[in-house]
Amino acid sequence: MTTLSKIAPIQENPAYLGFCKLPEWGLIFVEGPDASNFLQNQLTNSVLGLARTSSSVIAPPSAVRLVGYCSPKGRLLASAWLMLSPQSSSSDDRFALFLSKDIAANIAKRLSMYVLRSKVKVVDASNEWNILGHCSSGNVNDGLALDPSQIGLRLPDVKAEGQTYRRVLIAQPKSSIAFDNENNVLTTWNDLEVLSAIPRIVQATQEQFVPQMINFESVAGIDFKKGCYPGQEIVARSQYRGAIKRRLSLAHISKEHLHGAPLNPGVEIFHGDDASQPAGMVVLSGQNIFDSNRMDLQVECKSEALEHGDIRLGSVDGPVLKIDPLPYPLIEI
Repeated sequence: MTTLSKIAPIQENPAYLGFCKLPEWGLIFVEGPDASNFLQNQLTNSVLGLARTSSSVIAPPSAVRLVGYCSPKGRLLASAWLMLSPQSSSSDDRFALFLSKDIAANIAKRLSMYVLRSKVKVVDASNEWNILGHCSSGNVNDGLALDPSQIGLRLPDVKAEGQTYRRVLIAQPKSSIAFDNENNVLTTWNDLEVLSAIPRIVQATQEQFVPQMINFESVAGIDFKKGCYPGQEIVARSQYRGAIKRRLSLAHISKEHLHGAPLNPGVEIFHGDDASQPAGMVVLSGQNIFDSNRMDLQVECKSEALEHGDIRLGSVDGPVLKIDPLPYPLIEI
C-alpha cells in the first residue's frame, strides 16, 4: 500500500507521476440534514443517490459527479467535483465540492445566502485543507491508500500518447501531514486536466459560459431530468432549441511561437478573418508532459470559426493555435 509520499517518476514514461499540491484548488463543505435537498436545488447535476464515501476511501467515479453552479442568467459561476463524505457513518450528510480556490470563498458565501431555514451549513475549507493530486499510469497498480483524516475521489482517466493516466483528488487537513510540493508532478496534473477536455471555471471565466458552451452536457455535468436550479430554464432552452453555437475545443501552440502572448484563462482568441470581435477565450492551459516546448489549451470558440481559417491568440494578428480533436463525442445541440 502506498501512503501519501513522493513516488519517483516511472523511467519508461516521459510524464512525472506521483503526488503534488494543487495550489489552484479549494474545498467547500455543505453539511446537514437538509444538505442533499439544498444542493439538489442549486446545482446543474443531480446529487441524489450519491454513495456515501467514508474518509480514507477513494470515491470511485460512480460515486463522484461533475456539477455546475449557475447565475439566474444560466452562466456558470463555478464548476466542481462533488462527493458525499460524512465525517462518520452516523453523521449527517456532508458534501465536498472540489473547485477553483480563487472562487471558493465567494461561492460559499453565495450558497449560504440561499440556506434560509434549511438545516445546512456551508463552509469554505480552502484555508484549512490542502488539496493534493495524484497521477499514475494505467499499467501501474499503485495501491493508493489515504490517511483516516483524508478524503479523496477519482477523476475520469485521461489518454495521452497512447497511455492511460489515472487521477485522484485528495483533501487533507493542513494540521495532519506536512507535504513538500513536487513541481514536475504538478505540470503533469495540469496538462492532464487540460487534455481531459473537462473544463474548470476560475475567477477570470466566471459568468462567461452557458454550460453547453464548454461541453458540460457532453461530460455528464448536467442532468436535464432533475428539478429547477438557478438558470435552469435558460440551460434547458439552449439544449432543446439549439441555441448554442459555441463549443470547447482542445488546441496547442509551440512556446517559440507565443512571442510573449499570455495563455491565462480568460485571454481572448480571434478568428483570422474577423478583427471586430473575439471568437472565444482560453479556458485552461498547461505545458505538455511529453514536449516541454508545447503548450496545451482548452478554448471556448464559435463553432463556425473552427470550420475554416486560423484561430489566433490574443488578437487577430496573434500567434495561430492548432486545433486538436476532443477525447469524447459531443452531444449534438
